[in-house]
Amino acid sequence: MRIERGNKILIMEIVTVHSDVTNTIKSFDALTQAKIVRLVALLEMKEYRMGMPYSKKIASNLYELRIKSIQNVRIFYMFYNEQIVLLNVVAKKTQKLIRKDIEKAIARAESIA
Repeated sequence: MRIERGNKILIMEIVTVHSDVTNTIKSFDALTQAKIVRLVALLEMKEYRMGMPYSKKIASNLYELRIKSIQNVRIFYMFYNEQIVLLNVVAKKTQKLIRKDIEKAIARAESIA
């Protein structure tokens, strides 16, 4: 969320809730990591206005960031207290999302909300 104070524009901060989010991102190849960094930066600028093909709403205040690369990656995130909270990261191997990956993101979201 951009909040103007004087001449300054504040941008929503990106945070993670679990160390495996960062570790999983670091485990991907360099090209995939670069695309993740680019799309997370774009998310930081666009916030709620980011839509398909980059972002999709999964449930109430649960979204997925969609990275297409050598490995297709999904990053589940939510908006909370003027922050974008990265909840879970998965390499997508099938056409459909795996329910346990969504449930893990929901459980992490519930633990902070």
